[in-house]
Amino acid sequence: MEILNYINGEWIEPKVKEYVDVINPATGGLIARTPLCGFEAVDSAAKAAAAAFPDWRRTPVQDRIQYLFKLRDLLKANMDEIARTITNESGKTFEESKAEMVRAIENVEVACGMPMMGKGEIVEDIAPGIDEMMIRQPVGVCATVAPFNFPGMIVFWYLPYALAAGNTYVIKPSEKVPMTMQLIFKLIEQIGLPKGVVNMVNGAKESVDAILEHPVIRAVTFVGSTGTARYLYNKASANGKRVQAQAGAKNPVIVLSDADMDMAVKIIADSAFGCAGQRCLAVSLAVTVADARNVFTEMICDAAASRVVGYGLDSGVQMGPVINMAGKQRIESLIGVGAKEGASIPVDGRGTVVKGYEGGSFVRPTILSDVQRGSEVARTEIFGPVLSLMHVNSVDEAIELVNSGTYGNQASLFTSSGSAARKFRYEVQAGNIGINIGVAAPMAFFPFSGWKESFFGDMHGQAMDAVEFFTQKKVVVERWPKEWSRKF
Repeated sequence: MEILNYINGEWIEPKVKEYVDVINPATGGLIARTPLCGFEAVDSAAKAAAAAFPDWRRTPVQDRIQYLFKLRDLLKANMDEIARTITNESGKTFEESKAEMVRAIENVEVACGMPMMGKGEIVEDIAPGIDEMMIRQPVGVCATVAPFNFPGMIVFWYLPYALAAGNTYVIKPSEKVPMTMQLIFKLIEQIGLPKGVVNMVNGAKESVDAILEHPVIRAVTFVGSTGTARYLYNKASANGKRVQAQAGAKNPVIVLSDADMDMAVKIIADSAFGCAGQRCLAVSLAVTVADARNVFTEMICDAAASRVVGYGLDSGVQMGPVINMAGKQRIESLIGVGAKEGASIPVDGRGTVVKGYEGGSFVRPTILSDVQRGSEVARTEIFGPVLSLMHVNSVDEAIELVNSGTYGNQASLFTSSGSAARKFRYEVQAGNIGINIGVAAPMAFFPFSGWKESFFGDMHGQAMDAVEFFTQKKVVVERWPKEWSRKF
């Protein structure tokens, strides 16, 4: 596939010398080449968005959301094709790719409520003859720097809310997975948006830096690692931009002995190994409490060892490859670090080769048992299908362990005790909490709320947080003379 930019309503062939190969992680085959665009392309996109902004912000909100209704229908009609593209460039299974697009569509639907969500407030006669009102206005040109692990969904945490609120947009897909946005932009082109309202530039760090530095771009969103999120947040905010940067995670799950163990093991295995562990809400640390240790360890090892790994478009496959060979090598290296630190490996996914797909970057589900608190693998986001096991003696000790971590994206508890659940959700320091839930992914009408080193910024993605982020408040205090009121 030829990877093009989309600027001011036109497909533009980038004039660049450098490209990044896009590899199907299951087959190892070359499927596209991403052009590494820089300031010039970003500048063209930002200027196109800035030129389109005055007319777009004046477009009535009920007219703006009509474009989103059309986009929602096109996304649903083309879901299978988009899902196949996601699978081929990111490695996840076809069903996981379809589930990703369901979440994207949900955000489009919620953003269609902007006439209600975006309204202001008015208080009459705050003093004799004086009214005061708060109105919302769009921020201006906004941008998203998107990750590789959800090439279809993450953009929609932001884009539909920004457009419905009257902003214009620039999207920079991950250079590892550019094909999904190429297909989605062909659908966006069909809905008839005015030129320049939505633009796309492909590239890597140079294009990201251009977005962070460009004076026209007023707000930036990002999802990725903590190191990159911190860099992006610092640089963009130093340039006076609003920033919303979702960062890394080390998500723990606590298992009590009174949990429904069959249910807990199935859900935790799906959380840890779904999407090959390459999602910010994946469980990566399971902490058993008291008598839960032996039975959970045996059952989760069986679940990990029996998971079917292969090409995500093949029937019966439960887990695909990781994103590329570099990711595979990093994950396998960290498994080795765990062993050196004293962990045992009852289920070892290193050295995986899938018959017929010998060039794929596969790592089978892996269990690291008896991981020590404070060790590298207990602290590091592995971002692969690796579940570390630890053990404590009480709920209080488990909560203290969770809260001692630097991340705060998600934490889950499996129990049949209401009092334990209430204590957990009240005391645990994380933005997304699951009770007998393995992936506590908020629905589109709730914000995606990372804490601590898992988030940089104030307003989160989705729902009213997105409305707040993509609008700025203006307070107006009005007085009209008595002569004016008597005329009417």
